[in-house]
Amino acid sequence: MTERNIRIQALDRGAVEDQEVEIVERKGIGHPDSICDGIAEAVSRALAREYIDRFGKVLHYNTDETQLVAGDAAPAFGGGDVIEPIYLLIVGRATKAYDGQSIPVDSIALSAAREYLRETLPNLDLESDVIVDVKLGEGSGDLQEVFVEDGEAVPMANDTSFGVGHAPLTEPERIVLNTERRLHAEFGEGHPALGEDEKVMGKREGDIIDLTVAAAMVDAYVPNMDAYRAEVEAVREFVTDLAVEYTDREVRVHVNTADDYAEGSIYLTTTGTSAEQGDDGSVGRGNRANGLITPNRSMSMEATSGKNPVNHIGKIYNLLSNQIAADVVENVEGIRDLRVRLLSQIGSPIDAPHVADVHVTTAAGVGLGDIEQEVRDIVDDDLAHVADVTERTIQGELTTF
Repeated sequence: MTERNIRIQALDRGAVEDQEVEIVERKGIGHPDSICDGIAEAVSRALAREYIDRFGKVLHYNTDETQLVAGDAAPAFGGGDVIEPIYLLIVGRATKAYDGQSIPVDSIALSAAREYLRETLPNLDLESDVIVDVKLGEGSGDLQEVFVEDGEAVPMANDTSFGVGHAPLTEPERIVLNTERRLHAEFGEGHPALGEDEKVMGKREGDIIDLTVAAAMVDAYVPNMDAYRAEVEAVREFVTDLAVEYTDREVRVHVNTADDYAEGSIYLTTTGTSAEQGDDGSVGRGNRANGLITPNRSMSMEATSGKNPVNHIGKIYNLLSNQIAADVVENVEGIRDLRVRLLSQIGSPIDAPHVADVHVTTAAGVGLGDIEQEVRDIVDDDLAHVADVTERTIQGELTTF
């Protein structure tokens, strides 16, 4: 049985819900940073599956350096034009030859990226609106050796790094996360004018929650200014109704606040994303592994998307720490706020972190000692099953942004 270094202590702050001001953000799937995250992760999954099909295991790779250079467009009511295409560059490292076989990693990456764009940005013409380029080099020899050693029951950490997770989500966090997701899953079905590039910023000040939503509209489905204004109002009403499902607090919703109707300056796009005109993107610059940006919480700045899911701590420990936090809160009563920090040491087994540091804020009447052993057991069990994170990531069951 592995003896793991698990530390449990009181959280060094009050619960986020008790703080006077809370800020939380989510960049939608069509935001340039999220496009990069999504493509990096799609390429990662495609490479992992190819390696497994060919060799029965995942070889060394990382595709977490995808970059987006914005294009130029001339949106217009009823349909405009893309003047200069978006440029996407997939950068990283991959194993191109193994056991006497060559692997067409560039072709695999290009195919995965185009398929992701096809599914995610339906208003983007892949023939004319975007250029996708691939530059995958070979990985470091030392890291390849650490990565593919045979006979190891548990992979060795490829880096000395850390991941951070927390639970439960606060009311503003749940609202912001679900606003963007449900705008696409529910509202977008009957409103093709809604593009894929939304950004939702939540602010709770005392007991008042303000949501500021930036929602790109697709010009082909917006014939005039009245139609545009009607779509903006429909978004505002949908988000207002959605928010009351998650809170009893007062919620105020603001949509496309930069619009100037008198000047005709509105958030109208041809492709549904601001990447068509002036907004660049990069992996790891947007949402953290739990899908949110949360300045009231501790966060890792490590990019999660695109990293290999076998031994790259920048991915595994960010995903695992959030899973541990969720499992603890779900199964242990009396926890108001929980933070999990997992630190690796390069070359050490990933199921035995340098430290698993768990901070807890308990409910009134519940002492840390009352629940400490339950928390420890869950942390220990999730670490013992860290390989589940790898498998679920390759299958696309875990989201990284």
